[in-house]
Amino acid sequence: MKYKGLDIISLRDLDRDFLDFLLAKTKEVKEGKWQNSCKGMVVASLFFEPSTRTKLSFDTAIALTGASMIGFSSAGTSSTAKGESLSDTIKTVDQYADIIVMRHSIEGAARRAAEVAQAPIINAGDGANQHPTQTFLDLFTIHELKGGIEKLKIGLMGDLRFGRMIHSLAMALSYYNVELYLISPSILQLPSYYLDYLDSKNIKYHIVEDFVEVGKELDVLYCTRIQRERFADPVEYEKVAGCYEISSKNIDSLSKDTIILHPLPRVNEINPEVDNDPRAKYFYQAKNGVYTRAALLGIVAGNIS
Repeated sequence: MKYKGLDIISLRDLDRDFLDFLLAKTKEVKEGKWQNSCKGMVVASLFFEPSTRTKLSFDTAIALTGASMIGFSSAGTSSTAKGESLSDTIKTVDQYADIIVMRHSIEGAARRAAEVAQAPIINAGDGANQHPTQTFLDLFTIHELKGGIEKLKIGLMGDLRFGRMIHSLAMALSYYNVELYLISPSILQLPSYYLDYLDSKNIKYHIVEDFVEVGKELDVLYCTRIQRERFADPVEYEKVAGCYEISSKNIDSLSKDTIILHPLPRVNEINPEVDNDPRAKYFYQAKNGVYTRAALLGIVAGNIS
């Protein structure tokens, strides 16, 4: 009951105790415990922005908890297409649902929703800002496959500037004693305010432009795509598109124990020939999203303790 009604907006709002609790309860959900933790409840799934994995894994998680689901999968099918404000949409849905899961293209939209809703809001991604539930499944996968998170060397590679998954994950990892390798072209480096945040948490990090330079050091290589939709200038996108690719030609620059993760979708940053390598864990990672999100729903409902 400790976290009943908690809004899940940003990693800034959470702490190590919550993350450790969620990891433990996710393990229990994966083992078959806490079935129907939200039975009799209604969960609203409001996706104002396109999604495959996050939307479908939340749908599956909602079914696993025994809740009923309402919602929509694009802004065009909601009344915002008629000019309704986000606040009015949320206030209306708040009359129908016990929990609201929301993805939106605008940074800060989830925070605004939490300000006007009585039901807990779960941020399923807001623009280039945060994506906390992706981070939860990332942490669980790392913890599960590496036997913990402490003292790991973790490479974050790709679009560190706009990647909301990276922003959330970097903040979450700051609660643990890890060493980070920030791998990206210069124009896509992690924003300075996140570097300042890591400094404030005394997290050691290295800024690197090629994973081949540090591959043998890494316990985890977390790869992301270069996001075309976040670039205002297509010329700038073309300058960095395809700048990284993990393939059979360079995968041996990684340690034999390095696990490769990716939030998906991928474009060309991981060649499909890598999929059969035992270090490739991104589809396994995606499956863990169901258990993590089911645990989260039960926790904010106050029924998993």
